[in-house]
This record gives sequence, structure tokens and C-alpha cells, in this order.
Amino acid sequence: MNSEFDVIDRYFIRPWHNTLLGPGDDAALIACKPGMDWAISIDTLVAGRHFFSDVDPATLGHKVLAVNLSDMAAMGATPRWATLSLTLTEALAQDDTWLKAFSSGFFALADQYQVELIGGDTTGGPLNISVQIIGEVEREKALRRSGARPGDDIWVSGYLGDAALALQFLQQHVTLTAQEAVSCLAALHTPMP
Repeated sequence: MNSEFDVIDRYFIRPWHNTLLGPGDDAALIACKPGMDWAISIDTLVAGRHFFSDVDPATLGHKVLAVNLSDMAAMGATPRWATLSLTLTEALAQDDTWLKAFSSGFFALADQYQVELIGGDTTGGPLNISVQIIGEVEREKALRRSGARPGDDIWVSGYLGDAALALQFLQQHVTLTAQEAVSCLAALHTPMP
């Protein structure tokens, strides 16, 4: 039987390099570089609202971090650290296969962006996942929504609406070709920040 500390120790503890103190204490300790500001964001994803409860856990691990990395990119910040709060059903808390896949998906993307998991929490209940991300941005260089002006260019990547179309496809409201489905489902399940 996995306790809260078993889950953390087995799936979410890794060595850290840019952190003074990581998981295992009452709080993490980090230091901001001189001339930098912290950018902090949090997103919560709820089963049945933001993802289907039977979604592949590796893609879910990727997605929960990706939505936070996108917030850092939007602010012009470099992501550095994350905390992860997992509310797990009793069955998932005991499902080593699910936990291993979820943490693998999370850490694959964290490694790609050099983000360290520095703490979090686990508890029991309906499946909910919260990630708080902390990044650094050069002082007074953060890209704010209030900085937009008439005539500014707007740049986007990927195809707008693909994730929404994938959701409509999964709910059987629209039909897609196999090739369209693959592209749209990737945008929904494994978005690129």
C-alpha cells in the first residue's frame, strides 16, 4: 500500500541542481539571481473537466506541466522550478503503473525545459492535479498583457483550435480523418509550450 510519502519518494524525488532545498522538508528554498524577478503561475486540471479520467497518464503528466510552461513563455520568463499537488483517487494512489507513467511524462518535459520539481503535496479524493511554476525574468522585462498596443503584431504557433476540435471529436460531435485526428489529439493531449 502506497502512503503519501511512498508516492513522493518513489515517483517524484530526483536530485536538484538549481535549488537550495527541494522535496522532503516543510518548504523548498530557492534563490533568485540578482537583477531578476520571479514569475509565478499555477494551473489546476480536474478530471472530467480538463481531461478525461481514462487519459494516458504519461500524456497527462506532460500536459499538466505544458500549460504552465506556456504561461512562462507568454511572460518572457525562463521556467526554473515547479511544485506539484496531486489529489489521487484511492485506486490511483495504489496504481504503480499509472504513477510511473504520469511521473515519466511530467519529467520528460521538465528535463526538456530544465525545470526542477521542488515540492508539492499528495492527498486523496477525486483526481485533481495542480502545478505551480516559478520562473525568472530580467527585471522590468516581463511581457505583460497590459503592454499590448494597437498595431502590435500577434504571433502564434501551431494551429489555433486543434485541441478544441480534438475534444469535439472525442465527444463524437465531429468526424475527422485519421490524419486530422492524430494532429488534433496531439494538440489536446501533448501541447507544446
